Amino acid sequence: MNRSMYDNDITTWSPQGRLHQVEYAMEAVKQGSASVGLKSNTHAIVCAVQRSASELSSTQKKIFDVDDHMGIAIAGLTADARVLCKYMRTECLNHRYVYESALPAQRLVTKIANKAQINTHQYGRRPYGVGLLVAAYDQKGAHLYETCPSGNFFDWKAQSIGARSQSAKTYLERHWKEFADCTKDQLIKHGLAALRETLSTRAEDKEPLQLTPENCAVGIVGVDCKFTILSGDDLQKYITELEGGDDKMAE
Repeated sequence: MNRSMYDNDITTWSPQGRLHQVEYAMEAVKQGSASVGLKSNTHAIVCAVQRSASELSSTQKKIFDVDDHMGIAIAGLTADARVLCKYMRTECLNHRYVYESALPAQRLVTKIANKAQINTHQYGRRPYGVGLLVAAYDQKGAHLYETCPSGNFFDWKAQSIGARSQSAKTYLERHWKEFADCTKDQLIKHGLAALRETLSTRAEDKEPLQLTPENCAVGIVGVDCKFTILSGDDLQKYITELEGGDDKMAE
């Protein structure tokens, strides 16, 4: 049977028990620029590569603040991510208005997963073509969650999504035991080191070949800080220290 007979809408199962439209949405996440997340006992961070459509355009924003205690990094369709981010902000505002406290991270991630799952079984809709890494800090400590177009969500110690994310995962798998006791600065440098692994090594790809404050961003939240997006000179400091560490190892 031809595959195309079963991928015209979201409600049709293939004989192999697959929903091809959901798989296509997952593929959109894999083709988006990379994002990396990791957490320690006191902080959670997300890092992302920010591509530009051309040399004449600005870079695409990949990290968004949701509330004082939470932020997200994305891979996939940015327009879909903006819709989900707006929904998350609204839910956080409503919870603060009613309960005068921050919305627990897992509760909000579950709502996002439920919202994504609806689009996998109702005719006339399509799955969201974006994956989220959610960094949060609440009464239960630091959290890092991943949400998928399929409606699944996962709790991670460290994770990467997007193009060439496997290279970052290899770095994270090598060092994850160190993350729990890391300071904020150490955690940021680990995040940037993992993100650097996802960069292209070929100039003809017309993608960033090295990290700069213009083509990457870092979001951090923790016990002593609200969610903050680092850029410019604040980010350059960590990139310089990362490169300096590599030079010392080479010597």
